[in-house]
Amino acid sequence: MNDDAPQTQDPHGQESRTADDGSPSRRSVLRTTAGVVGAASAGLGLGALGSGTATAAEAAADTGHLSVPARKGATMAGVRFDRRSTVRVGIVGLGNRGGSMIDLFLAVEGVRVVAVCDPVKDKAERAAAKVTAAGQPAPAVYTKGEHDYANLCARGDIDFVYVATPWDFHFEMAKTAMLHGKHVGVECPVALRLEQLWELVDLSERTRRHCMQLENCCYGRNEMRVLRMAHAGLFGDLLHGAGAYNHDLRGLMFDPGYYEGPWRRLWHTRLRGDLYPNHGFGPVANYMDVNRGDRAVSITSVGSPALGLAAYRKEHMPAGDRSWKETYIESDRTISLVQTAKGRVIRLEHDVSTPHPYSRINSLGGTKGVFEDYPERIYLEPDHTDDTWADFSAYADWDHWLWKKYADPPGGHGGMDYMLVFRLMQCMRLGLAPDFDVYDAATWTAPVPLSHLSIKAKGAPQQIPDFTRGEWKKARPGMDSTEPEE
Repeated sequence: MNDDAPQTQDPHGQESRTADDGSPSRRSVLRTTAGVVGAASAGLGLGALGSGTATAAEAAADTGHLSVPARKGATMAGVRFDRRSTVRVGIVGLGNRGGSMIDLFLAVEGVRVVAVCDPVKDKAERAAAKVTAAGQPAPAVYTKGEHDYANLCARGDIDFVYVATPWDFHFEMAKTAMLHGKHVGVECPVALRLEQLWELVDLSERTRRHCMQLENCCYGRNEMRVLRMAHAGLFGDLLHGAGAYNHDLRGLMFDPGYYEGPWRRLWHTRLRGDLYPNHGFGPVANYMDVNRGDRAVSITSVGSPALGLAAYRKEHMPAGDRSWKETYIESDRTISLVQTAKGRVIRLEHDVSTPHPYSRINSLGGTKGVFEDYPERIYLEPDHTDDTWADFSAYADWDHWLWKKYADPPGGHGGMDYMLVFRLMQCMRLGLAPDFDVYDAATWTAPVPLSHLSIKAKGAPQQIPDFTRGEWKKARPGMDSTEPEE
Protein backbone atom coordinates (compact mmCIF):
# COMPACT_ATOMS: atom_id res chain seq x y z
CA MET A 1 0.00 0.00 0.00
CA ASN A 2 2.97 2.31 -0.22
CA ASP A 3 4.83 4.36 -2.75
CA ASP A 4 7.82 6.64 -2.34
CA ALA A 5 7.70 8.17 -5.80
CA PRO A 6 6.56 11.80 -6.02
CA GLN A 7 2.88 12.26 -6.80
CA THR A 8 3.54 14.45 -9.81
CA GLN A 9 4.85 11.47 -11.77
CA ASP A 10 1.39 9.93 -12.16
CA PRO A 11 -1.44 12.48 -12.34
CA HIS A 12 -4.21 10.05 -11.46
CA GLY A 13 -2.85 6.67 -10.42
CA GLN A 14 -3.49 5.04 -7.08
CA GLU A 15 -0.08 3.79 -6.09
CA SER A 16 1.74 1.61 -3.63
CA ARG A 17 5.04 -0.17 -3.56
CA THR A 18 7.19 -2.49 -1.48
CA ALA A 19 7.36 -4.08 1.93
CA ASP A 20 10.11 -3.08 4.36
CA ASP A 21 12.64 -5.37 2.71
CA GLY A 22 11.67 -4.24 -0.78
CA SER A 23 10.09 -7.57 -1.67
CA PRO A 24 6.69 -7.89 -3.38
CA SER A 25 5.31 -9.85 -0.45
CA ARG A 26 1.68 -8.90 -0.08
CA ARG A 27 -1.63 -10.01 -1.50
CA SER A 28 -1.57 -7.37 -4.21
CA VAL A 29 1.23 -9.26 -5.94
CA LEU A 30 0.63 -12.81 -4.80
CA ARG A 31 -1.58 -13.38 -7.81
CA THR A 32 1.50 -14.10 -9.90
CA THR A 33 1.05 -17.76 -9.02
CA ALA A 34 -0.99 -19.79 -11.45
CA GLY A 35 -3.49 -20.91 -8.85
CA VAL A 36 -4.32 -17.44 -7.62
CA VAL A 37 -4.52 -15.99 -11.10
CA GLY A 38 -6.85 -18.81 -12.05
CA ALA A 39 -9.02 -18.12 -9.04
CA ALA A 40 -9.17 -14.44 -9.79
CA SER A 41 -10.03 -15.13 -13.42
CA ALA A 42 -12.78 -17.57 -12.49
CA GLY A 43 -14.26 -15.03 -10.08
CA LEU A 44 -14.47 -12.54 -12.93
CA GLY A 45 -16.13 -15.13 -15.09
CA LEU A 46 -13.12 -14.63 -17.35
CA GLY A 47 -11.21 -17.89 -17.26
CA ALA A 48 -8.57 -18.82 -19.82
CA LEU A 49 -7.65 -15.19 -20.33
CA GLY A 50 -5.11 -15.89 -23.00
CA SER A 51 -7.27 -18.20 -25.10
CA GLY A 52 -9.13 -17.25 -28.22
CA THR A 53 -12.41 -18.93 -27.32
CA ALA A 54 -14.86 -18.19 -24.54
CA THR A 55 -15.00 -20.61 -21.64
CA ALA A 56 -18.14 -21.80 -19.87
CA ALA A 57 -17.39 -19.28 -17.14
CA GLU A 58 -17.24 -16.47 -19.68
CA ALA A 59 -20.49 -17.59 -21.24
CA ALA A 60 -22.13 -17.55 -17.83
CA ALA A 61 -20.77 -14.10 -17.13
CA ASP A 62 -21.93 -12.89 -20.53
CA THR A 63 -25.56 -13.76 -19.80
CA GLY A 64 -25.65 -13.73 -16.02
CA HIS A 65 -25.10 -9.99 -15.68
CA LEU A 66 -28.30 -9.26 -17.61
CA SER A 67 -30.53 -10.09 -14.65
CA VAL A 68 -31.15 -7.56 -11.90
CA PRO A 69 -31.19 -9.14 -8.44
CA ALA A 70 -33.96 -8.20 -6.04
CA ARG A 71 -33.25 -5.21 -3.84
CA LYS A 72 -32.28 -6.14 -0.28
CA GLY A 73 -32.75 -2.64 1.14
CA ALA A 74 -34.07 0.79 0.21
CA THR A 75 -32.38 2.90 -2.44
CA MET A 76 -29.43 5.09 -1.46
CA ALA A 77 -30.19 7.61 -4.21
CA GLY A 78 -30.45 11.03 -2.62
CA VAL A 79 -29.90 9.73 0.92
CA ARG A 80 -28.35 12.39 3.12
CA PHE A 81 -25.50 11.91 5.54
CA ASP A 82 -26.25 12.46 9.21
CA ARG A 83 -25.19 16.00 10.08
CA ARG A 84 -22.12 16.25 12.33
CA SER A 85 -19.84 19.04 13.51
CA THR A 86 -16.68 17.01 12.94
CA VAL A 87 -16.04 14.24 10.40
CA ARG A 88 -13.80 11.54 11.90
CA VAL A 89 -11.71 9.86 9.21
CA GLY A 90 -9.71 6.64 9.02
CA ILE A 91 -7.20 6.30 6.18
CA VAL A 92 -6.17 2.91 4.78
CA GLY A 93 -3.15 2.89 2.47
CA LEU A 94 -0.45 5.49 2.94
CA GLY A 95 1.69 5.19 -0.15
CA ASN A 96 1.97 7.85 -2.81
CA ARG A 97 -1.76 8.49 -3.10
CA GLY A 98 -2.87 8.06 0.50
CA GLY A 99 0.27 9.71 1.82
CA SER A 100 -0.53 12.87 -0.13
CA MET A 101 -4.31 12.87 0.29
CA ILE A 102 -3.97 12.89 4.07
CA ASP A 103 -2.64 16.45 3.73
CA LEU A 104 -5.92 17.51 2.14
CA PHE A 105 -8.08 15.89 4.80
CA LEU A 106 -6.01 17.76 7.38
CA ALA A 107 -6.46 21.03 5.45
CA VAL A 108 -10.27 20.94 5.60
CA GLU A 109 -11.93 22.53 8.61
CA GLY A 110 -14.13 20.20 10.65
CA VAL A 111 -12.20 17.05 9.77
CA ARG A 112 -10.17 14.95 12.19
CA VAL A 113 -7.95 12.05 11.13
CA VAL A 114 -8.56 9.49 13.87
CA ALA A 115 -6.66 6.45 12.57
CA VAL A 116 -4.21 5.44 9.85
CA CYS A 117 -3.35 2.00 8.50
CA ASP A 118 -0.57 0.50 6.41
CA PRO A 119 1.46 -2.70 6.89
CA VAL A 120 4.66 -0.74 6.26
CA LYS A 121 5.25 0.82 9.64
CA ASP A 122 7.34 3.81 8.64
CA LYS A 123 4.67 4.94 6.17
CA ALA A 124 1.98 4.82 8.83
CA GLU A 125 4.20 6.61 11.34
CA ARG A 126 5.05 9.31 8.80
CA ALA A 127 1.33 9.88 8.23
CA ALA A 128 0.67 9.97 11.97
CA ALA A 129 3.36 12.63 12.33
CA LYS A 130 1.52 14.76 9.77
CA VAL A 131 -1.62 14.55 11.89
CA THR A 132 0.08 15.77 15.05
CA ALA A 133 1.97 18.45 13.11
CA ALA A 134 -1.43 19.76 11.99
CA GLY A 135 -2.39 20.20 15.65
CA GLN A 136 -4.66 17.19 15.92
CA PRO A 137 -4.40 14.42 18.55
CA ALA A 138 -2.15 11.53 17.60
CA PRO A 139 -4.10 9.02 15.51
CA ALA A 140 -4.29 5.31 16.19
CA VAL A 141 -1.81 3.45 13.99
CA TYR A 142 -2.58 0.05 12.45
CA THR A 143 0.42 -1.77 10.97
CA LYS A 144 -0.05 -5.43 11.96
CA GLY A 145 -0.27 -7.16 8.63
CA GLU A 146 -2.62 -7.41 5.70
CA HIS A 147 -5.90 -7.40 7.59
CA ASP A 148 -5.32 -4.81 10.30
CA TYR A 149 -7.57 -2.46 8.31
CA ALA A 150 -10.50 -4.46 9.72
CA ASN A 151 -9.55 -3.31 13.22
CA LEU A 152 -9.53 0.29 12.02
CA CYS A 153 -12.97 -0.17 10.49
CA ALA A 154 -14.27 -1.68 13.74
CA ARG A 155 -13.54 1.46 15.75
CA GLY A 156 -16.52 3.30 17.14
CA ASP A 157 -15.08 6.77 16.58
CA ILE A 158 -14.80 6.79 12.78
CA ASP A 159 -17.42 8.17 10.39
CA PHE A 160 -15.63 7.74 7.07
CA VAL A 161 -12.98 5.33 5.77
CA TYR A 162 -10.78 6.41 2.89
CA VAL A 163 -9.17 3.59 0.87
CA ALA A 164 -6.06 4.25 -1.25
CA THR A 165 -4.51 0.84 -1.88
CA PRO A 166 -3.79 -1.41 -4.88
CA TRP A 167 -6.90 -2.40 -6.80
CA ASP A 168 -6.95 -5.97 -5.46
CA PHE A 169 -7.88 -4.69 -1.99
CA HIS A 170 -10.62 -2.21 -2.84
CA PHE A 171 -13.68 -4.45 -2.73
CA GLU A 172 -12.87 -6.20 0.54
CA MET A 173 -11.98 -2.94 2.27
CA ALA A 174 -15.12 -1.16 1.10
CA LYS A 175 -17.20 -4.13 2.16
CA THR A 176 -15.55 -4.30 5.60
CA ALA A 177 -16.04 -0.59 6.20
CA MET A 178 -19.77 -0.73 5.46
CA LEU A 179 -20.28 -3.87 7.53
CA HIS A 180 -18.79 -1.95 10.45
CA GLY A 181 -21.19 0.94 9.91
CA LYS A 182 -18.82 3.34 8.14
CA HIS A 183 -19.26 5.40 5.02
CA VAL A 184 -16.44 4.61 2.61
CA GLY A 185 -14.68 6.28 -0.29
CA VAL A 186 -12.45 4.25 -2.59
CA GLU A 187 -9.88 5.19 -5.21
CA CYS A 188 -10.38 3.86 -8.76
CA PRO A 189 -11.63 1.28 -9.55
CA VAL A 190 -14.01 0.44 -6.71
CA ALA A 191 -13.99 -3.29 -7.62
CA LEU A 192 -13.04 -5.50 -10.56
CA ARG A 193 -15.92 -8.01 -10.91
CA LEU A 194 -19.59 -7.56 -11.66
CA GLU A 195 -20.69 -9.66 -8.70
CA GLN A 196 -18.54 -7.45 -6.45
CA LEU A 197 -20.20 -4.33 -7.81
CA TRP A 198 -23.62 -5.78 -7.08
CA GLU A 199 -22.50 -6.77 -3.59
CA LEU A 200 -21.34 -3.23 -2.85
CA VAL A 201 -24.67 -1.85 -4.10
CA ASP A 202 -26.58 -4.29 -1.90
CA LEU A 203 -24.39 -3.60 1.14
CA SER A 204 -24.77 0.14 0.77
CA GLU A 205 -28.54 -0.21 0.63
CA ARG A 206 -28.68 -2.69 3.50
CA THR A 207 -26.27 -0.90 5.86
CA ARG A 208 -27.50 2.61 4.89
CA ARG A 209 -23.90 3.66 4.39
CA HIS A 210 -22.59 5.40 1.31
CA CYS A 211 -19.93 3.70 -0.82
CA MET A 212 -18.36 6.18 -3.22
CA GLN A 213 -15.88 6.00 -6.06
CA LEU A 214 -13.69 9.00 -5.30
CA GLU A 215 -13.35 10.17 -8.88
CA ASN A 216 -11.22 13.30 -8.63
CA CYS A 217 -11.50 14.12 -12.33
CA CYS A 218 -15.18 14.94 -11.85
CA TYR A 219 -13.95 17.94 -9.83
CA GLY A 220 -11.57 19.31 -12.48
CA ARG A 221 -12.17 22.95 -13.32
CA ASN A 222 -12.90 22.27 -17.00
CA GLU A 223 -15.12 19.31 -16.18
CA MET A 224 -17.20 21.31 -13.73
CA ARG A 225 -17.51 24.26 -16.11
CA VAL A 226 -18.67 22.02 -18.97
CA LEU A 227 -21.10 20.33 -16.56
CA ARG A 228 -22.80 23.61 -15.71
CA MET A 229 -22.89 24.72 -19.33
CA ALA A 230 -24.41 21.42 -20.41
CA HIS A 231 -27.08 21.57 -17.75
CA ALA A 232 -27.89 25.17 -18.73
CA GLY A 233 -28.54 24.04 -22.30
CA LEU A 234 -25.59 25.72 -24.02
CA PHE A 235 -24.79 22.52 -25.92
CA GLY A 236 -28.43 21.98 -26.87
CA ASP A 237 -29.64 18.39 -26.74
CA LEU A 238 -26.67 16.24 -25.79
CA LEU A 239 -25.64 13.65 -28.37
CA HIS A 240 -22.17 12.30 -27.65
CA GLY A 241 -19.19 12.54 -25.33
CA ALA A 242 -15.78 11.00 -24.86
CA GLY A 243 -13.36 10.36 -22.03
CA ALA A 244 -10.13 8.47 -21.57
CA TYR A 245 -7.13 7.51 -19.54
CA ASN A 246 -4.38 7.78 -22.12
CA HIS A 247 -1.22 8.08 -20.05
CA ASP A 248 2.17 6.55 -20.79
CA LEU A 249 2.90 4.51 -17.65
CA ARG A 250 5.51 2.17 -19.12
CA GLY A 251 8.40 3.55 -17.11
CA LEU A 252 6.44 3.56 -13.87
CA MET A 253 5.05 0.06 -14.36
CA PHE A 254 8.56 -1.33 -14.81
CA ASP A 255 10.06 0.78 -12.01
CA PRO A 256 10.65 -1.59 -9.05
CA GLY A 257 10.34 1.30 -6.62
CA TYR A 258 7.15 2.94 -7.83
CA TYR A 259 4.34 0.41 -7.51
CA GLU A 260 4.32 -2.28 -4.84
CA GLY A 261 6.00 -4.99 -6.80
CA PRO A 262 4.48 -5.30 -10.27
CA TRP A 263 0.83 -5.28 -9.17
CA ARG A 264 -0.41 -2.78 -11.72
CA ARG A 265 1.61 -4.28 -14.59
CA LEU A 266 0.30 -7.74 -13.75
CA TRP A 267 -3.25 -6.71 -14.57
CA HIS A 268 -2.03 -6.47 -18.16
CA THR A 269 -1.48 -10.24 -18.02
CA ARG A 270 -5.07 -10.93 -16.93
CA LEU A 271 -7.56 -8.67 -18.69
CA ARG A 272 -7.86 -7.34 -22.24
CA GLY A 273 -10.33 -4.57 -21.56
CA ASP A 274 -10.32 -1.04 -20.17
CA LEU A 275 -8.61 -1.38 -16.80
CA TYR A 276 -9.18 2.23 -15.71
CA PRO A 277 -12.38 3.71 -17.20
CA ASN A 278 -13.43 5.93 -14.32
CA HIS A 279 -11.45 9.09 -15.09
CA GLY A 280 -13.01 9.33 -18.54
CA PHE A 281 -16.45 7.87 -17.86
CA GLY A 282 -17.31 9.74 -14.66
CA PRO A 283 -17.27 13.32 -15.99
CA VAL A 284 -19.15 12.49 -19.21
CA ALA A 285 -21.71 10.48 -17.25
CA ASN A 286 -22.27 13.56 -15.11
CA TYR A 287 -22.75 15.79 -18.15
CA MET A 288 -25.46 13.41 -19.38
CA ASP A 289 -27.10 12.84 -15.97
CA VAL A 290 -26.42 9.11 -16.12
CA ASN A 291 -28.32 7.47 -13.22
CA ARG A 292 -30.28 10.75 -12.89
CA GLY A 293 -32.54 10.70 -15.94
CA ASP A 294 -30.48 8.59 -18.33
CA ARG A 295 -28.71 5.24 -18.03
CA ALA A 296 -25.73 3.48 -19.57
CA VAL A 297 -27.25 0.36 -21.12
CA SER A 298 -24.54 -1.35 -23.20
CA ILE A 299 -20.87 -1.30 -24.08
CA THR A 300 -19.00 -2.61 -27.09
CA SER A 301 -15.21 -2.69 -27.04
CA VAL A 302 -12.32 -3.42 -29.35
CA GLY A 303 -8.65 -3.60 -28.55
CA SER A 304 -5.37 -3.33 -30.40
CA PRO A 305 -2.61 -5.93 -30.13
CA ALA A 306 -0.71 -5.96 -26.84
CA LEU A 307 2.80 -5.05 -27.96
CA GLY A 308 3.85 -1.96 -26.03
CA LEU A 309 4.92 -3.43 -22.70
CA ALA A 310 6.86 -6.27 -24.31
CA ALA A 311 8.65 -3.79 -26.56
CA TYR A 312 9.52 -1.57 -23.60
CA ARG A 313 10.75 -4.59 -21.63
CA LYS A 314 12.99 -5.67 -24.51
CA GLU A 315 14.60 -2.25 -24.66
CA HIS A 316 14.90 -1.44 -20.96
CA MET A 317 14.81 -4.53 -18.73
CA PRO A 318 17.86 -6.74 -18.11
CA ALA A 319 17.89 -10.45 -18.79
CA GLY A 320 16.71 -12.34 -15.74
CA ASP A 321 14.27 -9.64 -14.59
CA ARG A 322 11.07 -11.31 -13.38
CA SER A 323 9.07 -9.35 -15.95
CA TRP A 324 10.41 -11.70 -18.64
CA LYS A 325 8.14 -14.39 -17.24
CA GLU A 326 5.05 -12.27 -17.99
CA THR A 327 2.82 -12.50 -21.07
CA TYR A 328 0.86 -9.34 -21.76
CA ILE A 329 -2.65 -9.66 -23.18
CA GLU A 330 -4.08 -6.23 -22.26
CA SER A 331 -4.84 -4.30 -25.43
CA ASP A 332 -2.44 -1.39 -25.81
CA ARG A 333 -5.33 0.81 -26.91
CA THR A 334 -8.86 -0.11 -25.87
CA ILE A 335 -11.75 1.77 -27.43
CA SER A 336 -15.29 1.33 -26.13
CA LEU A 337 -18.64 2.75 -27.13
CA VAL A 338 -21.27 3.08 -24.42
CA GLN A 339 -24.91 3.55 -25.45
CA THR A 340 -27.36 5.24 -23.10
CA ALA A 341 -31.09 4.75 -22.72
CA LYS A 342 -31.64 8.07 -24.53
CA GLY A 343 -29.51 6.91 -27.45
CA ARG A 344 -26.45 9.00 -26.63
CA VAL A 345 -22.98 7.63 -27.28
CA ILE A 346 -19.97 7.81 -24.97
CA ARG A 347 -16.53 6.84 -26.30
CA LEU A 348 -14.00 5.56 -23.76
CA GLU A 349 -10.30 4.96 -24.38
CA HIS A 350 -7.52 3.39 -22.33
CA ASP A 351 -3.83 3.31 -23.21
CA VAL A 352 -0.99 3.20 -20.69
CA SER A 353 1.38 1.03 -22.73
CA THR A 354 2.51 3.20 -25.66
CA PRO A 355 4.28 6.57 -26.05
CA HIS A 356 1.87 9.48 -26.27
CA PRO A 357 1.06 12.75 -24.47
CA TYR A 358 -1.34 12.60 -21.53
CA SER A 359 -5.03 13.01 -22.38
CA ARG A 360 -8.41 12.32 -20.84
CA ILE A 361 -10.07 13.57 -24.08
CA ASN A 362 -13.02 15.06 -22.12
CA SER A 363 -15.34 15.92 -24.98
CA LEU A 364 -19.03 16.74 -25.15
CA GLY A 365 -21.20 17.41 -28.18
CA GLY A 366 -24.80 18.41 -28.74
CA THR A 367 -27.12 20.03 -31.23
CA LYS A 368 -25.62 23.49 -30.57
CA GLY A 369 -21.93 22.67 -30.53
CA VAL A 370 -19.01 20.82 -29.00
CA PHE A 371 -16.23 21.07 -26.41
CA GLU A 372 -12.96 19.20 -26.61
CA ASP A 373 -10.10 19.15 -24.11
CA TYR A 374 -6.34 18.49 -24.44
CA PRO A 375 -6.05 21.25 -25.54
CA GLU A 376 -9.26 22.92 -24.41
CA ARG A 377 -11.36 24.43 -27.19
CA ILE A 378 -15.02 25.05 -27.88
CA TYR A 379 -17.44 25.77 -30.70
CA LEU A 380 -21.02 26.80 -29.87
CA GLU A 381 -23.81 28.34 -31.84
CA PRO A 382 -24.81 31.14 -31.93
CA ASP A 383 -21.55 32.40 -30.38
CA HIS A 384 -19.41 30.94 -33.17
CA THR A 385 -20.23 30.81 -36.87
CA ASP A 386 -16.91 30.48 -38.72
CA ASP A 387 -16.09 26.79 -38.21
CA THR A 388 -13.09 27.79 -36.09
CA TRP A 389 -12.39 26.61 -32.56
CA ALA A 390 -12.89 29.34 -29.94
CA ASP A 391 -11.27 30.17 -26.61
CA PHE A 392 -12.80 28.19 -23.73
CA SER A 393 -11.57 30.77 -21.20
CA ALA A 394 -14.27 33.12 -22.49
CA TYR A 395 -16.74 30.93 -20.59
CA ALA A 396 -15.09 31.32 -17.17
CA ASP A 397 -18.28 32.84 -15.79
CA TRP A 398 -19.73 29.32 -15.97
CA ASP A 399 -17.23 28.00 -13.43
CA HIS A 400 -18.77 25.92 -10.65
CA TRP A 401 -19.13 27.70 -7.32
CA LEU A 402 -16.36 25.54 -5.84
CA TRP A 403 -13.87 26.94 -8.35
CA LYS A 404 -15.12 30.49 -7.84
CA LYS A 405 -14.75 30.20 -4.08
CA TYR A 406 -11.43 28.33 -4.13
CA ALA A 407 -9.70 29.58 -7.28
CA ASP A 408 -6.26 28.42 -6.14
CA PRO A 409 -6.82 25.25 -4.11
CA PRO A 410 -3.99 23.31 -2.46
CA GLY A 411 -2.94 19.80 -3.38
CA GLY A 412 -2.17 17.87 -6.53
CA HIS A 413 -3.78 17.40 -9.93
CA GLY A 414 -4.52 21.08 -10.44
CA GLY A 415 -6.65 21.31 -7.30
CA MET A 416 -9.24 18.67 -8.16
CA ASP A 417 -8.11 16.46 -5.26
CA TYR A 418 -8.80 19.23 -2.76
CA MET A 419 -12.18 19.99 -4.32
CA LEU A 420 -13.17 16.34 -3.96
CA VAL A 421 -12.12 16.14 -0.30
CA PHE A 422 -13.57 19.52 0.62
CA ARG A 423 -16.93 18.85 -0.99
CA LEU A 424 -17.31 15.34 0.42
CA MET A 425 -16.43 16.48 3.92
CA GLN A 426 -18.81 19.44 3.53
CA CYS A 427 -21.65 17.11 2.58
CA MET A 428 -20.95 14.96 5.62
CA ARG A 429 -20.75 17.91 8.01
CA LEU A 430 -23.91 19.60 6.72
CA GLY A 431 -25.98 16.45 6.30
CA LEU A 432 -26.24 16.63 2.51
CA ALA A 433 -26.46 13.81 -0.01
CA PRO A 434 -23.11 13.08 -1.67
CA ASP A 435 -22.49 14.32 -5.20
CA PHE A 436 -22.19 10.69 -6.37
CA ASP A 437 -23.07 7.36 -4.80
CA VAL A 438 -22.70 3.59 -5.01
CA TYR A 439 -24.71 3.42 -8.23
CA ASP A 440 -22.28 5.78 -9.92
CA ALA A 441 -19.35 3.80 -8.53
CA ALA A 442 -20.72 0.57 -9.99
CA THR A 443 -21.65 2.11 -13.34
CA TRP A 444 -18.32 3.88 -13.86
CA THR A 445 -16.42 0.67 -13.00
CA ALA A 446 -18.56 -1.84 -14.95
CA PRO A 447 -16.51 -1.30 -18.15
CA VAL A 448 -13.56 -3.08 -16.53
CA PRO A 449 -15.02 -6.62 -16.77
CA LEU A 450 -17.50 -5.87 -19.56
CA SER A 451 -14.96 -4.42 -21.99
CA HIS A 452 -12.88 -7.58 -21.53
CA LEU A 453 -15.88 -9.76 -22.37
CA SER A 454 -16.72 -7.63 -25.40
CA ILE A 455 -13.18 -7.83 -26.77
CA LYS A 456 -13.14 -11.58 -26.22
CA ALA A 457 -16.44 -11.75 -28.13
CA LYS A 458 -14.96 -9.77 -31.05
CA GLY A 459 -16.76 -6.55 -30.16
CA ALA A 460 -20.16 -7.98 -29.30
CA PRO A 461 -22.16 -5.56 -27.11
CA GLN A 462 -22.39 -6.35 -23.41
CA GLN A 463 -25.33 -5.17 -21.33
CA ILE A 464 -24.51 -2.80 -18.45
CA PRO A 465 -26.63 -3.69 -15.42
CA ASP A 466 -29.14 -1.22 -14.05
CA PHE A 467 -27.52 -0.90 -10.65
CA THR A 468 -30.17 1.67 -9.64
CA ARG A 469 -32.99 -0.85 -10.22
CA GLY A 470 -35.09 1.73 -12.03
CA GLU A 471 -34.23 4.78 -9.92
CA TRP A 472 -32.30 6.25 -12.87
CA LYS A 473 -35.60 7.36 -14.39
CA LYS A 474 -36.01 9.95 -11.63
CA ALA A 475 -34.18 13.25 -12.03
CA ARG A 476 -32.15 14.16 -8.95
CA PRO A 477 -29.20 16.38 -8.04
CA GLY A 478 -25.64 15.30 -8.67
CA MET A 479 -22.34 17.08 -9.24
CA ASP A 480 -23.94 20.33 -10.39
CA SER A 481 -24.61 21.57 -6.85
CA THR A 482 -25.44 24.98 -5.45
CA GLU A 483 -23.35 26.42 -2.64
CA PRO A 484 -24.92 25.41 0.69
CA GLU A 485 -25.26 27.63 3.71
CA GLU A 486 -22.78 26.64 6.41
